[in-house]
Amino acid sequence: MHDGPSARELIEAVKNFIDRTAAPQLTGHSAFHARVASNALATVLRELDIRPAAEAEEKARLEKLLTTSGESANQLNAMLCAAIRSGRMDLSTDGLLSHLKSTTIAQLSVDQPGYSGLRSAAR
Repeated sequence: MHDGPSARELIEAVKNFIDRTAAPQLTGHSAFHARVASNALATVLRELDIRPAAEAEEKARLEKLLTTSGESANQLNAMLCAAIRSGRMDLSTDGLLSHLKSTTIAQLSVDQPGYSGLRSAAR
């Protein structure tokens, strides 16, 4: 078994190099690209931290909402979309709004954690 560095450690090392060494020496378009690269790496780190639990919670909510199990999260989401499109489910369906809100909050926590409405939506 390989004992290091982990994917997290490698990503953090590259992000730290960009933030502390490379970016301060750059200007203009190059500085912009360094910020984009740093932000992309920060998103990957949040993916590693947040996504596994968020996906497991989403799958559990979908199974409860759709009263089924044994399907993948993608299959469950396709089933939910079909139920909404057909009119079998809508915002009056018990648990649907809560599920959609929780899923959106989890996604924003990865993609846009600084989004101004995220804290108030998470309450």
